[in-house]
Amino acid sequence: MSKKKTIVVFGATGAQGGGLVRAILNEPNSEFAVRAVTRDVNSDKAKVLASQGAEVVAANIDDKESIKKALNGAYGAYFVTFFWDHFSPEKEMEHAKNMALAAKEAGIQHAIWSTLEDTRTLVPLHDDRMPTLREKYKVPHFDGKGEGDQYFADAGVPTTYLLASYYWDNLIYFGMGPKQGPDGKLYLTFPMGNAKMAGISADDIGKCAYGIFKQGTTLAGKRIGVAGDQLTISEMAQKLSKVLGQEVLYNEVSPEQYRGFGFPGADDIGNMFQIYRDFADECNETRDVARSRELNPALKSFDSWLAENGSRIPLS
Repeated sequence: MSKKKTIVVFGATGAQGGGLVRAILNEPNSEFAVRAVTRDVNSDKAKVLASQGAEVVAANIDDKESIKKALNGAYGAYFVTFFWDHFSPEKEMEHAKNMALAAKEAGIQHAIWSTLEDTRTLVPLHDDRMPTLREKYKVPHFDGKGEGDQYFADAGVPTTYLLASYYWDNLIYFGMGPKQGPDGKLYLTFPMGNAKMAGISADDIGKCAYGIFKQGTTLAGKRIGVAGDQLTISEMAQKLSKVLGQEVLYNEVSPEQYRGFGFPGADDIGNMFQIYRDFADECNETRDVARSRELNPALKSFDSWLAENGSRIPLS
């Protein structure tokens, strides 16, 4: 039996990386083995991955040599950074550079870099349609990743650039689900106007990444956005109403209002939604649902995601 090709997955206990690890482990007779990278090999999530058959290793993404050690002997790697741990685009770019250089030195034959648009190509810093944040960015958690693309290109690593969509899981975990208004009704609050927004089950991002690895390096150099559906917030509210058994209404606010909500990163997220609204055609064209389903035949629509997860959405 030929030796399996090892895929090294960073962020293996997180949403994207975890989905990829499970996709590899759950496919009988996969051509790939998985090496799951985490910060703490003794965490409960890491132990579960090890029990399921993953090789679990620790690495420090602040240290290029640590990354290189984790990549030793591997065929491919999935690289993702963790903006919400530190809120620093500069740190994300530093991590991207470390990952790209380590991948080059380790001889990685196919990398997937989990990136996003550099929104400054759409709204330059001098453009006052939305505020510039930290003097250098429009959407910091997008722009750092987008700027990081160049490190992989410059290093000459065969890389597929994977762009995720809005996680529907945010309705459960990030406080973006329906909230009760003063009138007792449930409202879904977004600054999206009537624009369609691409969304996806977080678990499907990893499954799509697996589909990319299975196609080999034919997709190296390509930018591939993934999505399970493209819906207006009104359409999402209608679908939520059916599943929750209570009417959910769309509470449309402006990006300015959203930026003022005051939670950590509200200005960043408000600008992100404004990009999704104002550049809906560009964002949705990148995040192709049909192509995502080709990569991941089990891709969930919003309806199928709600059927599985609707009962988990907290209502307040």
